[in-house]
Amino acid sequence: MMKHFPWLVSCVLVLSAAAADEYDVVVYGGTPGGVMAVVEASRLGRSAVLIEPGRHIGGLTSGGLGFVDVGKKDAIGGLAREYFHRVWAHYQRDDAWRWEKRRAIAAQGVRADDPDPTMWVVEPGVAEGVFTQFMAEAKAPVITGERLDRKAGVKKDGARILQIAMESGRIFRGRMFIDATYEGDLLAAAGASYMLGRESNAEFGETLNGIRPAERPFKLDIDPYVIKGNPSSGLLPRILPALDGKPGAADRKVQAYCYRMCLTDVPANRVMIEKPVGYDERQYEIVLRAIEAGHPIDRFFKIKCSMLPNRKTDSNNHGPISTDYVGKSWDYAEADYARRVEIEKEHELWQRGLVWTLQNHPRVPAAVKAHYGPWGLPKDEFKDNGHWSHQLYVREARRLRGEYVVTERDCLNKTSVPDPAGLASYTMDSHYMQYVAGANGMLHVEGGMEYRLRSPYPVSYRALVPKRGECENLLVPVCLSASHAAYGSIRMEPVFMILGQSAAAAASLAIEDGIAVQDVPYARLRDRLLAGAQVLEVRRPAAAVNPAK
Repeated sequence: MMKHFPWLVSCVLVLSAAAADEYDVVVYGGTPGGVMAVVEASRLGRSAVLIEPGRHIGGLTSGGLGFVDVGKKDAIGGLAREYFHRVWAHYQRDDAWRWEKRRAIAAQGVRADDPDPTMWVVEPGVAEGVFTQFMAEAKAPVITGERLDRKAGVKKDGARILQIAMESGRIFRGRMFIDATYEGDLLAAAGASYMLGRESNAEFGETLNGIRPAERPFKLDIDPYVIKGNPSSGLLPRILPALDGKPGAADRKVQAYCYRMCLTDVPANRVMIEKPVGYDERQYEIVLRAIEAGHPIDRFFKIKCSMLPNRKTDSNNHGPISTDYVGKSWDYAEADYARRVEIEKEHELWQRGLVWTLQNHPRVPAAVKAHYGPWGLPKDEFKDNGHWSHQLYVREARRLRGEYVVTERDCLNKTSVPDPAGLASYTMDSHYMQYVAGANGMLHVEGGMEYRLRSPYPVSYRALVPKRGECENLLVPVCLSASHAAYGSIRMEPVFMILGQSAAAAASLAIEDGIAVQDVPYARLRDRLLAGAQVLEVRRPAAAVNPAK
């Protein structure tokens, strides 16, 4: 029997090899950036696969972020612009308007006379349908429900990834790999260097990074103690006793997450949010005290300022006490899958409880109840998830520390970038990190940052690739190499689409020439990007940053 053992081992190896999926380009993460990476690779004649850990593709865009954070629309080209043209085309159909009469959409600068018509507001289900259409045309497989084995799933030969294995045991081999996740799971498992949290201002010569001075929310006096005016009674949930560090210093904290709630006031398409199981009234004392202190009625979450077609909303966070579950995002990126699910459920509980509180709690004034009372979950969205979004808004997690780090100086057009992979233009923006008890004995918030930019800026191709010698066949268009301050501007879905397309174009060139992604000749990449209708040059003169009002 023993003499046949080597033969049996060979058979096992052959069967294992035969069972593996092999592609030119393996994309992990079904975000908009991941979808566009697969589409571009396929259009360039490469075999490609999209692996999504969840059940749906489209990430946050199909998860409720329908009122798209655009920035400068003339900085968006390529597949991203094609996507938003397809959204426009969908809503030209009369049958697209089921729950209201067809109307002109003026939001986000849509013009009726635009020679290149696009639309930047979209229902979640429509968004997923457009992404699905792209993938069907690409004739590329979409694999859902497969999570990377983050501990032992990446097999490398030196600096080259050979294959990645899922928790199920399924193996994907590729010549090039693209990490398009919001968390940076593949880059971390592959041993690429990364950043997490806020860098100090000193590290990259910035002014907007690091811990920020704490401020009073809406200049209101909100008592943070369990018994008002009594510090010995302890603090309300999620409120810290003081800032842990000096302004400008580094820390490991991450800006707050939330779900982009899709709501409707159409009774025939509405499911009201009931008091959730696990509701803890102590969590909402901060909300009730904010109301009593004069918190603006319409600032607990967005409704009328972010309307989508068919009487639906993209109800995002709208201030320091809103849908963001402040202080509860810090551990998400490094948490195991089970803990991530718990964190997601905690965020959902907070938001469902917030809606129920504003609509029903006896301490909530009638005017507040009247403002929020008509809104519930749409029956025709997220049908397999209780009509609740399937995608937590992971605003920031790991960030690659690559060949080039984009900083606020890039955002301000104070650097020379010879190798743009695309343009970004949105406000440098961070949501709050934490609640603290201020020196005056009242609630303060910390971490918020919002600086508008007057012109687009180039994002270096080198920010998409790991440091030389770490991984030579991996590109990272979502958790790319940027400081916390700069990532606050880059982290918009249209930019992820742009960079996903550029990453796939670079991957194709690297395959063609048999070289590392760090060695892709930019002149050839530029030609390929321009052929794909990417926008690579700033169309307006650079200008200084303008504080948002």
